[in-house]
Amino acid sequence: METKKLICINCPLGCSLEVSINKESGEYNVTGNTCKRGESYAIGELTNPTRIVTTSLFVQNGKQKMVSAKTSTEIPKNLIMPSMIYLANIKVNAPIKTGDVLVENILGTGANIVATRTVDKR
Repeated sequence: METKKLICINCPLGCSLEVSINKESGEYNVTGNTCKRGESYAIGELTNPTRIVTTSLFVQNGKQKMVSAKTSTEIPKNLIMPSMIYLANIKVNAPIKTGDVLVENILGTGANIVATRTVDKR
């Protein structure tokens, strides 16, 4: 039996979680959580960690040179750096509105890169 300690990030409570992993059966036992989301978070974090990614992209013909953006959903943690490298070379054209999809299906993850601010055309 292996034990891992985590801090839940689903809400501001930040519960201290302890996860016991039975290697033979593959079962997880989570304690310390005050809600069901804590259990889901802990198991997901140990089996397939994911994150929302935030970044900025270069804008052509815009009043601002860059636009803030984020993934529409979480992506696997191991694809964060490859995504950032890919996005470093992307240029988008103004005008851009908050919520516009700037890049579809980043690296086949199913997540879109979405603008989080408006950039008017020059």
